Amino acid sequence: MKETQKNRRKHLIAMAEGAIMVALAIVLDLLPLPKWPQGGSVSISAIPIIFFSLRRGSKWGLGAGTVYAVVQMIMGFYAPPANTVWALAACVLLDYLFAFALLGSAAFFAKPFMKSENIAIRSTGYAVGAGAVSLIRFLCSFISGIVLWDSYAPDGVAVWYYSLTYNGGYMLPNALIAVVCTTLLCTAVDPQTLKRLK
Repeated sequence: MKETQKNRRKHLIAMAEGAIMVALAIVLDLLPLPKWPQGGSVSISAIPIIFFSLRRGSKWGLGAGTVYAVVQMIMGFYAPPANTVWALAACVLLDYLFAFALLGSAAFFAKPFMKSENIAIRSTGYAVGAGAVSLIRFLCSFISGIVLWDSYAPDGVAVWYYSLTYNGGYMLPNALIAVVCTTLLCTAVDPQTLKRLK
C-alpha cells in the first residue's frame, strides 16, 4: 500500500514538473524573436521540454512534448495550401505532433552517456540529446516543406532547396541555441538530481 502511494506521489510530481515545463516553453515561445512568414521562428522554447526529458526520461518527455505540440496547434495552426484532408493530416503530424512531441525523446539519445561520472562525457550526452531532437524537428519541417508547402517555392528554385533554406534559416539557430543552452544548464544543474555536477 505504501509503495503504491509512493509511486502515485512520484507520478504526480513528474506530471506537475511536466506541466511547468510545458508552460515555460509556451512563455519562451512568446518572446519577440525573429519569425518567418509561412511559419517557424527562432525560439528557445525547446529547452524546457529537452531538460524535462533528460530529467524524467523519454516516456515523460514525449508526453510533455505531445502536450506542447497540441498547444502549438491551438495557438497558431498554419494550414497548408492544399486544403485536403490528407494534407491537413500530414501537416498536423509533420509540423506539429512529430516535430514538437519528439523533442521529448532527448533522453533516449543522451542515455549512452549518462552512466558516466565524467562531466565531459555527460555534457556530450546532453549536447547529443539536444542536437538529435533538433535534427529530427528539422527533418519533419524539411519533409513538410517539400510535400505540403511546395507552392511557396519561388519560380526556378527546386522545392527541396527552398525547404532546406527556409527551414534551415530558423532551425539551425534553434539547434545551436538548444545544444549550447541545454549543455550549459545541465552541466550546471544535473537534471536528474537537480544538484550541481561534481
